[in-house]
Amino acid sequence: MRSLSAKQKLMLEFIRKFFEEKDRPPTIRDIQRGCNLSSTSVVEYNLRILEREGFLKRDRVVSRGIELLGGRKHVVRVPLIGQIAAGLPIPVPSSDTWNLAPSETIEVPEEMTRGKENVYALKVKGTSMIDALIDDGDVVLLQQVGTAEDGEVVAVWLKAENEATLKKIHREKNVIRLQPVNSQMKPIYVEPQNVEIQGRVIGVIRQLT
Repeated sequence: MRSLSAKQKLMLEFIRKFFEEKDRPPTIRDIQRGCNLSSTSVVEYNLRILEREGFLKRDRVVSRGIELLGGRKHVVRVPLIGQIAAGLPIPVPSSDTWNLAPSETIEVPEEMTRGKENVYALKVKGTSMIDALIDDGDVVLLQQVGTAEDGEVVAVWLKAENEATLKKIHREKNVIRLQPVNSQMKPIYVEPQNVEIQGRVIGVIRQLT
């Protein structure tokens, strides 16, 4: 799934409003006129993307064959606050970064956030979580929490190093093991007082190739 373009957002909102006002889906011509688009081919192109991304389903044999998925639920905006390492930790300016107003947001279906509050997104840099299907360039959705169960994938702030990393967390006798999910990479061992959990992963938006 990827973030929608302005044109795709406009089309999706038009389709929703058309459903609400007329209780039926619009035609391709309706969308072209309603969104002031240059041609029906532009509409077709962007409808294919919306369908591929899971926002709607189409029956091309029927002139009004558009069905919004998810019970016509709205997408929700999630702040994209930066990037995080899925490999060796990478430096970020400071822990205050997590609390700054985001410069960018992404839209995701409501079901991805599962009704949770304090959800944010980070772009992944690195491949240490690739066996958990979290690859370089993907975007992870996290719920801001201060604790997590062993084995959960979390965003961890390493206080002394002033760095952040994305790993599975495991508590051992006197240390915390930050475990990559990549057979080629070794775990990171840190002292408990050096670790601050910043969020728990609740979803992944995979980069399209």
